[in-house]
Amino acid sequence: MNHFTVLMQFLRDRPKFFETVQSEKYLHQTALSLLICSSCFFALYGMILGSFSGGLQILVSAVKLPALYLLTLAICLPALFFFEVVAGSKRTFLQYLVLLLASMGVIGVMLLGFAPVTLFFRLSLNDYAFFQLLNIVILGVGSVIGVQVFYRGMLAIADSDGQELKRRRTAMKLWLFLYAFVGSQLGWTLRPFFGNPGQPFQLFRSLESNFFLHVLHLFGDLLGL
Repeated sequence: MNHFTVLMQFLRDRPKFFETVQSEKYLHQTALSLLICSSCFFALYGMILGSFSGGLQILVSAVKLPALYLLTLAICLPALFFFEVVAGSKRTFLQYLVLLLASMGVIGVMLLGFAPVTLFFRLSLNDYAFFQLLNIVILGVGSVIGVQVFYRGMLAIADSDGQELKRRRTAMKLWLFLYAFVGSQLGWTLRPFFGNPGQPFQLFRSLESNFFLHVLHLFGDLLGL
């Protein structure tokens, strides 16, 4: 099986892909293909992130970035599935998993598209704060697009309508907020992804502050505040 062909077919014909998920055809093979493709793209982009400090950080970041998205999925997917079960959904755990892996595939493709931009700034600038902010924005944009694809997929396979569908849309948006919050904080927990050239290599850093305060500090450093 050509795993990348599966991803390209999904990107080119999403309605057909959602129909396949709804009918539960080839879900195991599709899940495996999407997992492999997205993990490869994340690993490649992780290597670019780690290249700022070089050395062992390149390999570590190539593992950490796929782990970040997969762990976020593993943490948040059960909450989504059991909520849907309680709400009366007849969809299977595997269907939700495939939709989330499809959204990861979209994020991976977006990161691959942004890779030349990131490499350009990596090679032309040596500003640690700017490089971090640039990639936080890129990862954020890619994640938002991936989440939108997942949301549309959830609506496409929904087995309810009317007032119940409206309530489930609201609950789904709340779950997506939880997904984003868990992902951002997990990324903070797994840091460093970039590595600081002025410091020795660290596999993990001690837990302190949080992701959102760190972003504010980065803006302060960039603006000289």
